[in-house]
This record gives sequence, C-alpha cells and structure tokens, in this order.
Amino acid sequence: MSEFGIKNGDKVVIIGGGFAGLQLARNLMKADLKIVLVDKQNHHQFQPLFYQVASGRLEPSSISFPFRKIFQKSKNVDFRMADIIGINPIEKKIMTTYDRTITYDHLIIATGCKTNFFGNKQMSENTFSMKTTQESIDIRNKILFSFEKEIFARPEEKQAWMNIVIVGAGPTGVELSGAFAELKRDVLPKDYHNIDFSKFNIILLEGSKYTLNNMSDESKNASRKYLEEMGVIVKTETMIESYDGNVAILSTGEKIPSKNVIWAAGVTGNIIEGMETKDIFKNRYVVDRLNKLKRFDNIYALGDVAYMETPNYPNGHPQVANVAINQAKNLGKNILKSLKNENSNKKEYEYNDLGMMATIGKHKAVVELPFIKFKGVLAWYIWMFLHLMLILSVRNKIVIFFNWAWSYLTRDTSLRIITNINYKKEKVTDI
Repeated sequence: MSEFGIKNGDKVVIIGGGFAGLQLARNLMKADLKIVLVDKQNHHQFQPLFYQVASGRLEPSSISFPFRKIFQKSKNVDFRMADIIGINPIEKKIMTTYDRTITYDHLIIATGCKTNFFGNKQMSENTFSMKTTQESIDIRNKILFSFEKEIFARPEEKQAWMNIVIVGAGPTGVELSGAFAELKRDVLPKDYHNIDFSKFNIILLEGSKYTLNNMSDESKNASRKYLEEMGVIVKTETMIESYDGNVAILSTGEKIPSKNVIWAAGVTGNIIEGMETKDIFKNRYVVDRLNKLKRFDNIYALGDVAYMETPNYPNGHPQVANVAINQAKNLGKNILKSLKNENSNKKEYEYNDLGMMATIGKHKAVVELPFIKFKGVLAWYIWMFLHLMLILSVRNKIVIFFNWAWSYLTRDTSLRIITNINYKKEKVTDI
C-alpha cells in the first residue's frame, strides 16, 4: 500500500476534463490503474480562445477535442459523459443526473470554475456568460442576430440592439471588447450596408480603477490606451447595479439601453454536493501540498477548485490554467512514484508564476514574463504562438493558424453563421 493509498489495479475517477483533469488522465494513461474520466461535455474545451468563438473568428470545433478521440489508443482510460450531482465519500461513489452511480477507489475533483454572479439573480437570468463552448456560441448568435434585428426594429428600440455592455475588464473582458471593436471596424460594415456603425457602442465596465487590474501599471495603461484607440468605451470605477434585459443601470446612475450584456466579472469554484463545509473554503476544496483533501486519504482536488496554502501563496493560488496543469502534472508524478513505492521522492506543489498576457487586437497585446515586460507587435506574436502551441491536435493547430492568417491578410472572417436563435415574432410596420 502506497502513502497515497493508491495501489496497482485501483479505480481512479477524475471528475472534470478541463486543463487539470485532462492533464492528469494523460499522465496516467500507461499506469496500472483503471482511470474513469467523467465530464458533462464529451469534449475538452480550450477556454482561452472562447472569445474568438464568441466574436466569429473561430469555429467551436477548432478549440474542442472529443475525449474518446484523445484516449482512443489508451486501454486503461475510459470516459463517461454525465453531470455529477453528488459525492458520497463514505460509500465511495458519485451520483449522476442519469440516476446512476459511479464507484471509485480514489477520486480526483477537477471541476473548474463557473461564472460568479455574486448572488445577483437578475444578472444570472439576463446576461450572457462565457465559461463553455456553447455559451460562446450563444454570444456569437445573439450579437450577429442583433444587427438583423436592428434593421427591423422601431426607431426608439434600435440603439438597444447597438449597445454591447461587457462587465469586467480582466483578460476575458478586454480580449472580447477588442475582438468586437475589430468586427465593428473591419467586418460588419461590409455585411450591413444600411446600418450606421458609428452608433454601435462597445462599453466595458470595471469596478476597479484599471483594466487588467492584476497586471503591472504599464500593462494596465497600455491595455486601456489600446481599447480606447479602437473605439471601446471604457468606464472604470463603475459597476452595473441592475439589468432587466433591456436597460442597464450603472452605479453612476447612467442608464444604457442594451439587449446584450456579457458578464465577465468573476468566477467561483464548481462545488459538488456531498462534502462537509469544513472541507470547503471560499468555494474551493481545502487540500494539502499534495492536493489531497485533508480529511480523506482517497480524495483529491486540482486547479480552480482546489484551495492550497503555501509559503508563496498563503491565500491560495490564482485560478488560472498554469496552476491547474502543473498541479495535475505534480499529482500524476507523485501517483506514479507511489505505485513504485517511491514515496520518499514525492514532491509538494508550489506555483512557479510564468507570467501573464492578454491580447487586445491586431498588433496590440501585453506580455509579462518573470524577467521582462513588453507590449505591442512582439507581444501579439508571442501571444499567438504560445496559444497555438497549447492546442492539442496538429489538425486543429493548422485550422486555427489558417483562420488567423486569413483574418490577418483580409481583415475578414467567414464564420458569421447564426444558429439556434428563437426568433420572437413582432409586428413590423415598415420594411
């Protein structure tokens, strides 16, 4: 029996096929273990490029990778498509929405994050979030549909279809704002000759003083400068107080008519029912330096949903992809060592911050590495290269590179397809 309690032939269930869950499953592909990967989607989603799906630059299939395809050559990794609704740690089983249970010897929770509406039900019901491929598609559909709707709208309703409000100026909000600004400048006027796009407003709201608030002052200032040069209306130290689907009321008292409000203001851990409150802190599972829940010998948590205090991060690690990937790598190595009875060589986790980056538009990006900070054209090329290298398959790398090259050369995209819109019948007085 190893120190982890994991032995050859055990059944290890991984909940969540995001960066952490997928990385761990791949690390254990050749181990003498029965691996079951469970996810409510049948594919891995490359979240950093969701904004490009939402803005019509990439097809969803370009950043989606079916789990069964990834593991088709692996004999010990099985996949189950199911939504987990509960954990029973005493009986060592998880419950799914299909009224079926999955038993385990060891459980790894890597459920990632969901959008944090901070308890505001009105926002959760009326705004768009962007945490899944489908939500990105929904945004693309609704934004494109807005221009079709504007053509038929009554004069007093037209501006509401032409205002996009994005809440939150972190990397997601900044990148999405920049993408929509380029659509406004380069693409949409070619498609809609009878719409005055000078009235199309992209409004970015941020409660703090700066865009990209977690980066350096240089990057904060550069990102705002880039956005405003591209025509984005940036309102810092401003929050949205209410939104009923038609009018956004800001903390300043300003009222903005809008049919499209996108919420990018925060995330919170995806907690599964069944664990006690003492196992959870700040909506994350409390784990030790080996990613093991402190009260259990056979349950672990990884990535966004893991709360780990270390000397360098006494308040827990940031909820970013690099943490998730490297925690999974570390846990995978420790499990393999334990199977060989090499527990003396196990390694505790500590995050080595490799930096941050964000792209705002063509030739406009900011990059912060441990040894240097820079912006502009070089930063943009580096952002593109690093994200392309993180894409799983060679085929998808080629498809994405082709799409990026086509957009770069033509300032256009051919992916403006509207699907699955529920058209609301309205009386049209004049066509």
